[in-house]
Amino acid sequence: MIEAAMIWNEPNNKSHWDPEVDPDWSRFGELVTRAGSAIRSANPQLPRVLGGMSPIDPDFLRKLERYGAMNALDAVAVHGFPLDWNLWSINDWPAKLAEITSVTHKPVWVSEVGVSSFGAEEVQAWGLTRTAELLHGRSPRVHWYSLYDLPRAWEATTRHKEAEGSSYYRHFYMGLLREDGAPKLALEAYRPHAGWMGLCQWFHFQDHRLDEAVGWMKELGVTYLRTGLSWADSFRPGALDWFDRQMEALSGFDVTVTFCFTPEHLGVAPHHSSAPERPEDFAEFCAAMVERYAPARAVAAA
Repeated sequence: MIEAAMIWNEPNNKSHWDPEVDPDWSRFGELVTRAGSAIRSANPQLPRVLGGMSPIDPDFLRKLERYGAMNALDAVAVHGFPLDWNLWSINDWPAKLAEITSVTHKPVWVSEVGVSSFGAEEVQAWGLTRTAELLHGRSPRVHWYSLYDLPRAWEATTRHKEAEGSSYYRHFYMGLLREDGAPKLALEAYRPHAGWMGLCQWFHFQDHRLDEAVGWMKELGVTYLRTGLSWADSFRPGALDWFDRQMEALSGFDVTVTFCFTPEHLGVAPHHSSAPERPEDFAEFCAAMVERYAPARAVAAA
């Protein structure tokens, strides 16, 4: 079942939202307001979650508050990768959550947290165990990123690609499973936490790993998952058939669906990270997906 709708992904990260076309995030604030309202109209019971902040930044929430966008949200989310990309210690997780709870009373989800095996699988396994110790009971939802390594033939969703050096290549080593499906050491470190620590796994269009991923998650005892439905992909031929197949395959889990990525022909700039020319177009996409995969339940007359 769909348990929540997430509006965008890492909106304060320039790889996912272009600061050149929206330097003060006012366009993003309008997008959140319109999308949140559209989701609420399509299903008043479905929680609306702000896409995970990366970096974790209370000032970003203050901006959205000034634009009135926080009124269209039921929860906010953060992302953290202190052993790979962030400039803070893994032991700072409680303090980083406290920074956000100091500026909002809304629940704070950890919608992506992870450690790469870029340097050593032992580091990833230790990082998972330490993360579980630090976050257990501190957030309503914690999603480990991710189940699979990113295939090397694909590109990581960043702006500067290989120019980022090792920071770029770490994207390809975040899984509990290697690209070929072979388990890493961290898989067994994750297993005892699978009941409360969900997964974040992005599935690409026509992703060949979908059915195998479902099998692994069932075997591990995973109960909830975060994934995405791409607005940009919705314009591909056969998009709805793929969306239907993906959501049917994941129907046995509590799924947070992330709506994001601007189609090139609808952005201020022709890039997935661009603000859309018309935020109402994105809101319409969100509403259509909610109506298709998480329709409001009829309330029986008393």
